[in-house]
Amino acid sequence: MPEPFPSDSVGLVTPARQHFDQPLELVSGRVLESYDLVYETYGELNAARSNGILICHALSGDHHAAGYHSPEDRKPGWWDTAIGPGKPIDTNRFFVVSVNNLGGCKGSTGPNTPNPATGQFYGPDFPIVTVKDWVNSQQRLAEALGIDRWAAVIGGSLGGMQALQWAIDHPDRIAHAVVIAAASKLSAQNIAFNEVARQAILTDPEFHDGRYYEQGVVPRRGLMLARMLGHITYLSDESMGAKFGRELREQKLQFGYGVEFQVESYLRYQGESFVERFDANTYLLMTRALDYFDPAADYGNDLPTALRRASCGFLVVSFTSDWRFAPERSREIVKGLLDADRNVSYAEIEATQGHDAFLMPLPKYLDVFHAYMRRVADEVGA
Repeated sequence: MPEPFPSDSVGLVTPARQHFDQPLELVSGRVLESYDLVYETYGELNAARSNGILICHALSGDHHAAGYHSPEDRKPGWWDTAIGPGKPIDTNRFFVVSVNNLGGCKGSTGPNTPNPATGQFYGPDFPIVTVKDWVNSQQRLAEALGIDRWAAVIGGSLGGMQALQWAIDHPDRIAHAVVIAAASKLSAQNIAFNEVARQAILTDPEFHDGRYYEQGVVPRRGLMLARMLGHITYLSDESMGAKFGRELREQKLQFGYGVEFQVESYLRYQGESFVERFDANTYLLMTRALDYFDPAADYGNDLPTALRRASCGFLVVSFTSDWRFAPERSREIVKGLLDADRNVSYAEIEATQGHDAFLMPLPKYLDVFHAYMRRVADEVGA
């Protein structure tokens, strides 16, 4: 139990909820007549309202990015390494907003919330939303909070894609975009990983075409397999080798198909624990949003043309061992920004942790991040 909380923690936090009655037109052509967004804030909004930071989460993330919901919490929010007093996203200087995206499963309107039109869970009837839709809903949240312009929009992985979309779609409302371990669109290999994960869920006998809530069951096996597959892609071969090697649980081969290697045990644990905290319909939706992300598609499939709409400064960060969104993919973004004559800083961090490195307290990474954010704070008068 973290009692007292660390001095560089934001401490106890309480989620807030914002209801929107104004219909949201989605890229798919469908309309959400009303919806809720759940979010957390850390720090104080200054008098000029110039120090707002928006945190965008990745596939399995949520609004709880920093601090603790209770003194009994075993772990803080998912990006507590970067958010807090004196940290790169310094809550002594910034007012930080972290939102659970539409379609998420932690309180914002999504498949596991009631459809006002029917009183039943949305389930598979919840519309597929895109990164662009998320950004539009986040813009409404900014308006509700009285923030005309974010000092920065920041995210890793799928969160970085949202930061990129913000820069393109709302250039006057964002001063900086921090795009970490992301890509301007998914490769065929990445889409293939997502498809295998989806098929694991869709073919689970307990999926019931997405209406498993009414059946009182959960497609555990499918969601567990999806998470196990995804987790492999978040780690590097080097980090898995260093952590598990070929170590056996029982010190000798069992000549069966049960759990024999430590890495098997680890993956099953990750899968089983994920089932307890995530929703299968949301997993399907999030992976599809990843697949569809391609901001250049609206601009003749030319990334520099899309990025020419942006007017903010950019920090792009990649990690050498990230094979899910490899440094080459970040350099594509950087090249697009340079071709568009935009202001960009780029850091390629030596790291062995793979894609998940963006969540780790790596000194060189945090130093770069901190230096850039100090510049942002000075610039916006935070």
